[in-house]
Amino acid sequence: MESRGNTNYPKENGGGVESFGSTMHWGPDFYRNQYMKTHAEYSLTNGKTFADDFHTFGLYWDDKVIYTYLDNDTNRILSVNHSSQSYWEKSGINDVSNPWQYSPNKCAPFDTEFYLIINLAVGGTIGYFKDGVGGKPWSDSSSRASSDFWDNKGSWWPTWSETGSTFQIDSVKVWDLQQGEEEKIVV
Repeated sequence: MESRGNTNYPKENGGGVESFGSTMHWGPDFYRNQYMKTHAEYSLTNGKTFADDFHTFGLYWDDKVIYTYLDNDTNRILSVNHSSQSYWEKSGINDVSNPWQYSPNKCAPFDTEFYLIINLAVGGTIGYFKDGVGGKPWSDSSSRASSDFWDNKGSWWPTWSETGSTFQIDSVKVWDLQQGEEEKIVV
């Protein structure tokens, strides 16, 4: 789940508090990230925002598929089948060697343990917030982008605080379906 989370970011550029993206980042290195091949977006309707109520952002992952969902398993946002074609075949990359060539199955790099990361990302200089859109007070090409962001707090702070909402997590749950166990991580 990735969302810009502010009220003035337009839908045509990915949206703000009413929208989110579900993305799998993968590739042989940072510069060949193939996320655009495993990305989907979702927006609430009728003027609703994700700040209005708690939601369940779920992920299911096994040796055949990875999918994400919103609120219940039937409302799937992104579904990627990794049993029919390897990720290396999906990538179409041919200028470097396949880093997963010795993996015994087609779901590499998603055949190993990963870490769960929960964060509140703001700013950035890689185009997630487009220059000149939604009152963005810094430029991706600026050598002092983080300072430009902070120096213009008066322009962006109201878009985060006007609804009184905050980044809140009720719980994080992890199930190991092979073991039939549930581990609840409280944050």
